[in-house]
Amino acid sequence: MSPITQTNFSKGSRRQWLLAGLAAWACASASPLAQAHTNMGPVQPPLGFPPLPLKLSNGASATLAALLEGHITAVQLMFTGCSAVCPIQGALFAGVQQQWSKVPEKGRLLSVSIDFLGDGPQQLQQWLSRFHADTARWQAGVPSATQGEHFIDQLQGRASGPDRHTGQVFIFNRKAKLAFKTVDLPAPHEVISAMRLVSLAT
Repeated sequence: MSPITQTNFSKGSRRQWLLAGLAAWACASASPLAQAHTNMGPVQPPLGFPPLPLKLSNGASATLAALLEGHITAVQLMFTGCSAVCPIQGALFAGVQQQWSKVPEKGRLLSVSIDFLGDGPQQLQQWLSRFHADTARWQAGVPSATQGEHFIDQLQGRASGPDRHTGQVFIFNRKAKLAFKTVDLPAPHEVISAMRLVSLAT
Protein backbone atom coordinates (compact mmCIF):
# COMPACT_ATOMS: atom_id res chain seq x y z
CA MET A 1 0.00 0.00 0.00
CA SER A 2 1.49 3.31 -1.03
CA PRO A 3 2.03 6.04 1.56
CA ILE A 4 -0.68 8.68 1.76
CA THR A 5 0.57 12.11 0.83
CA GLN A 6 -1.13 15.47 1.03
CA THR A 7 -1.76 15.39 -2.71
CA ASN A 8 -4.02 12.32 -2.22
CA PHE A 9 -6.56 14.47 -0.36
CA SER A 10 -9.28 16.41 -2.12
CA LYS A 11 -9.99 19.84 -0.67
CA GLY A 12 -13.13 18.50 1.04
CA SER A 13 -11.36 15.46 2.45
CA ARG A 14 -8.49 17.58 3.74
CA ARG A 15 -10.94 19.91 5.49
CA GLN A 16 -12.71 16.93 7.13
CA TRP A 17 -9.38 15.50 8.26
CA LEU A 18 -8.31 18.82 9.78
CA LEU A 19 -11.63 19.27 11.56
CA ALA A 20 -11.35 15.78 12.97
CA GLY A 21 -7.91 16.76 14.24
CA LEU A 22 -9.36 19.86 15.87
CA ALA A 23 -11.96 17.78 17.69
CA ALA A 24 -9.39 15.23 18.82
CA TRP A 25 -7.08 17.99 20.05
CA ALA A 26 -9.91 19.60 22.04
CA CYS A 27 -10.72 16.35 23.81
CA ALA A 28 -7.11 15.43 24.46
CA SER A 29 -6.14 18.81 25.87
CA ALA A 30 -9.12 19.29 28.16
CA SER A 31 -8.58 19.08 31.90
CA PRO A 32 -11.16 17.12 33.98
CA LEU A 33 -12.78 20.44 34.96
CA ALA A 34 -12.84 21.70 31.40
CA GLN A 35 -14.22 18.39 30.09
CA ALA A 36 -17.44 19.21 31.93
CA HIS A 37 -17.70 22.30 29.72
CA THR A 38 -19.38 21.06 26.53
CA ASN A 39 -19.33 24.42 24.76
CA MET A 40 -15.91 23.87 23.19
CA GLY A 41 -14.20 22.54 20.09
CA PRO A 42 -14.76 23.21 16.37
CA VAL A 43 -17.68 25.43 15.36
CA GLN A 44 -19.35 23.93 12.29
CA PRO A 45 -20.15 25.68 10.15
CA PRO A 46 -18.02 28.65 11.23
CA LEU A 47 -20.23 31.37 12.68
CA GLY A 48 -20.44 34.85 11.21
CA PHE A 49 -21.28 37.92 13.29
CA PRO A 50 -23.22 41.11 12.53
CA PRO A 51 -21.32 44.42 12.54
CA LEU A 52 -19.90 45.19 15.98
CA PRO A 53 -18.30 48.63 16.41
CA LEU A 54 -15.48 48.73 18.95
CA LYS A 55 -13.72 51.62 20.65
CA LEU A 56 -10.04 50.64 20.71
CA SER A 57 -7.30 51.27 23.23
CA ASN A 58 -5.72 53.88 20.95
CA GLY A 59 -8.96 55.87 20.80
CA ALA A 60 -9.81 54.79 17.26
CA SER A 61 -13.04 53.06 16.26
CA ALA A 62 -13.22 49.89 14.17
CA THR A 63 -15.65 47.09 13.52
CA LEU A 64 -14.95 43.59 14.75
CA ALA A 65 -15.01 42.30 11.18
CA ALA A 66 -12.39 44.83 10.06
CA LEU A 67 -10.06 43.71 12.85
CA LEU A 68 -10.57 40.01 12.11
CA GLU A 69 -10.63 39.94 8.31
CA GLY A 70 -7.53 38.35 6.82
CA HIS A 71 -6.16 37.10 10.15
CA ILE A 72 -6.38 34.09 12.40
CA THR A 73 -7.43 35.83 15.61
CA ALA A 74 -7.71 34.62 19.19
CA VAL A 75 -10.39 36.59 21.07
CA GLN A 76 -10.95 36.70 24.82
CA LEU A 77 -13.62 38.36 26.95
CA MET A 78 -12.34 40.43 29.89
CA PHE A 79 -12.64 43.74 31.76
CA THR A 80 -9.93 45.84 33.28
CA GLY A 81 -11.47 46.04 36.77
CA CYS A 82 -11.53 42.26 37.14
CA SER A 83 -9.22 40.87 39.83
CA ALA A 84 -9.98 37.16 39.45
CA VAL A 85 -9.91 35.44 36.05
CA CYS A 86 -9.02 38.38 33.79
CA PRO A 87 -5.42 38.82 35.02
CA ILE A 88 -4.91 35.12 34.27
CA GLN A 89 -6.30 35.71 30.80
CA GLY A 90 -3.95 38.63 30.29
CA ALA A 91 -1.03 36.46 31.32
CA LEU A 92 -2.27 33.77 28.94
CA PHE A 93 -2.16 36.11 25.94
CA ALA A 94 1.23 37.38 27.13
CA GLY A 95 2.38 33.76 27.04
CA VAL A 96 1.07 33.39 23.48
CA GLN A 97 2.87 36.60 22.55
CA GLN A 98 6.16 35.18 23.84
CA GLN A 99 5.81 32.45 21.20
CA TRP A 100 4.89 34.68 18.23
CA SER A 101 7.13 32.61 15.95
CA LYS A 102 4.79 29.64 16.44
CA VAL A 103 1.61 31.63 15.78
CA PRO A 104 0.26 31.44 12.19
CA GLU A 105 1.38 34.20 9.85
CA LYS A 106 -0.66 37.35 10.51
CA GLY A 107 -1.99 35.80 13.72
CA ARG A 108 -3.60 38.31 16.06
CA LEU A 109 -4.89 38.62 19.63
CA LEU A 110 -7.95 40.65 20.62
CA SER A 111 -9.19 41.36 24.14
CA VAL A 112 -12.83 42.49 24.22
CA SER A 113 -14.05 44.20 27.38
CA ILE A 114 -17.49 43.42 28.76
CA ASP A 115 -17.43 46.48 31.03
CA PHE A 116 -19.21 48.58 28.45
CA LEU A 117 -19.56 51.67 30.63
CA GLY A 118 -16.40 51.52 32.76
CA ASP A 119 -13.75 50.63 30.21
CA GLY A 120 -12.56 53.17 27.66
CA PRO A 121 -9.37 53.68 25.65
CA GLN A 122 -7.32 54.76 28.68
CA GLN A 123 -8.27 51.75 30.78
CA LEU A 124 -7.71 49.36 27.89
CA GLN A 125 -4.31 50.86 27.12
CA GLN A 126 -3.25 50.52 30.74
CA TRP A 127 -4.38 46.91 30.73
CA LEU A 128 -2.39 46.11 27.58
CA SER A 129 0.66 47.88 29.00
CA ARG A 130 0.37 45.79 32.15
CA PHE A 131 1.00 42.68 30.05
CA HIS A 132 3.59 44.31 27.76
CA ALA A 133 1.35 43.80 24.75
CA ASP A 134 2.76 44.21 21.26
CA THR A 135 -0.09 46.43 20.10
CA ALA A 136 0.73 45.81 16.46
CA ARG A 137 -0.69 42.32 16.94
CA TRP A 138 -2.56 42.42 20.26
CA GLN A 139 -5.41 44.92 20.47
CA ALA A 140 -8.18 45.63 22.97
CA GLY A 141 -11.59 47.15 22.43
CA VAL A 142 -14.99 47.66 24.00
CA PRO A 143 -18.39 47.66 22.28
CA SER A 144 -21.54 49.50 23.27
CA ALA A 145 -23.68 47.91 25.97
CA THR A 146 -26.52 46.70 23.74
CA GLN A 147 -24.32 45.29 21.00
CA GLY A 148 -21.82 43.92 23.51
CA GLU A 149 -24.45 41.89 25.34
CA HIS A 150 -25.56 40.41 22.03
CA PHE A 151 -21.95 39.57 21.16
CA ILE A 152 -21.49 37.64 24.43
CA ASP A 153 -24.69 35.71 23.76
CA GLN A 154 -23.56 34.79 20.25
CA LEU A 155 -20.26 33.52 21.62
CA GLN A 156 -22.12 31.67 24.39
CA GLY A 157 -19.51 33.26 26.60
CA ARG A 158 -21.56 33.90 29.72
CA ALA A 159 -20.73 32.34 33.07
CA SER A 160 -22.04 32.61 36.61
CA GLY A 161 -19.99 34.42 39.23
CA PRO A 162 -18.49 37.90 39.48
CA ASP A 163 -16.57 37.70 36.19
CA ARG A 164 -19.75 36.99 34.21
CA HIS A 165 -17.82 35.42 31.33
CA THR A 166 -15.96 32.22 30.54
CA GLY A 167 -12.18 31.96 30.41
CA GLN A 168 -12.36 30.44 26.94
CA VAL A 169 -10.48 31.72 23.91
CA PHE A 170 -12.48 32.09 20.71
CA ILE A 171 -10.57 31.46 17.47
CA PHE A 172 -11.78 33.31 14.37
CA ASN A 173 -10.69 32.38 10.86
CA ARG A 174 -9.49 34.72 8.11
CA LYS A 175 -13.09 35.28 6.98
CA ALA A 176 -13.92 36.79 10.39
CA LYS A 177 -15.98 33.74 11.38
CA LEU A 178 -15.82 31.91 14.70
CA ALA A 179 -14.22 28.53 13.99
CA PHE A 180 -13.12 27.13 17.35
CA LYS A 181 -13.70 27.50 21.10
CA THR A 182 -11.04 26.37 23.54
CA VAL A 183 -11.49 24.98 27.01
CA ASP A 184 -11.66 27.39 29.94
CA LEU A 185 -8.28 29.00 30.65
CA PRO A 186 -6.20 27.01 28.15
CA ALA A 187 -2.42 27.03 28.19
CA PRO A 188 -0.64 29.29 25.68
CA HIS A 189 0.48 26.32 23.59
CA GLU A 190 -3.14 25.13 23.35
CA VAL A 191 -4.24 28.51 21.98
CA ILE A 192 -1.40 28.43 19.45
CA SER A 193 -2.29 24.87 18.41
CA ALA A 194 -5.92 25.88 17.87
CA MET A 195 -4.89 28.91 15.81
CA ARG A 196 -2.62 26.80 13.63
CA LEU A 197 -5.28 24.15 13.03
CA VAL A 198 -7.88 26.79 12.13
CA SER A 199 -5.32 28.35 9.81
CA LEU A 200 -4.82 25.03 8.03
CA ALA A 201 -8.55 24.41 7.77
CA THR A 202 -9.29 27.67 5.93
